[in-house]
Amino acid sequence: MAEKTYDVVGIGNAIVDIIARCDEGFLTKHDLDKGFMRLIDADEAAKLYGAMGPAIERSGGSVANSISGLASFGATCGFIGRVAADQFGGIFRHDIHSLGIAYTTEPATDAAPTARCLVLVTPDGERTMNTFLGASVDFAPGDMDASMIGAAKIVYLEGYLFDKDPAKAAFRKAAKLAKAAGAKVALTLSDPFCVDRHRADFRKLVREDADIVFANEKEITTLYEVNSFDEAADAALQDCELAVLTRSEAGSVIVGRGETVEVPADPVAKVVDATGAGDLYAAGFLYGLTQGLNVEACGRLGSLAAAEVISHIGARPETSLRTLAEARDLLG
Repeated sequence: MAEKTYDVVGIGNAIVDIIARCDEGFLTKHDLDKGFMRLIDADEAAKLYGAMGPAIERSGGSVANSISGLASFGATCGFIGRVAADQFGGIFRHDIHSLGIAYTTEPATDAAPTARCLVLVTPDGERTMNTFLGASVDFAPGDMDASMIGAAKIVYLEGYLFDKDPAKAAFRKAAKLAKAAGAKVALTLSDPFCVDRHRADFRKLVREDADIVFANEKEITTLYEVNSFDEAADAALQDCELAVLTRSEAGSVIVGRGETVEVPADPVAKVVDATGAGDLYAAGFLYGLTQGLNVEACGRLGSLAAAEVISHIGARPETSLRTLAEARDLLG
């Protein structure tokens, strides 16, 4: 068995988040629906980027956000995701390295440009997101870093990436490598529309490869085609070791290992931006698991991280999660 030098290695979309403030007139001028997310092509991404004002540019994507949260707790992490050999690929690489996260995926030279999400924030705090998925969705088995996977305690897979056949093959390869090295495989379902498009393949992945599944209420009921949260939780329990199910302000429910544990949401004075709540909950939970904590303690770390990230704009913690957890005596 390989030496475990990483607590968690994440595999997901490598997206550069570009966050800029704007007024309502900018949205009107560019025919953008305030508060919504839409997919755009490379040409529109370039035009909109050119029109935006000063921006913060940093590494993003669902699992990349979770990995940044893990790093904030003090975990040793790696990330695997596809970028192009271009300006934004360099930004992604530099930024994720600045967090102390290992990232060795070779940039693609014959693919679409690096993915980016152009986020426009109006004075009322609303975020209007324009996402170009670019090179990230062309992830394939050849992008895998077998040595990094073999050195992880947990390998964390992003459901958003599970859209094309090469990415599906890459996930199965990653799971096989992880199991051979004695690592746990965690999966986030990411989005009910992803689940609906690929339900049979997701069900097979959960049943055969995933030890730990993260999902919100809508995602898990969509996966099992049931109307009741309790029915979905029971079904998940038959397929995996742990199902970690979030319910927004109602907290979370963890089923598995012979128990069902309910964890309340952490109180937040004001929800500023719910983006990233699930990603950061997963960060806290996975950090707890790597430290040998029980599932209730893991859930409380998840709630802490989710509460921090929804208290400000952006999907990355602005306060050290380790410091917050130590102040609450949550690290055991």
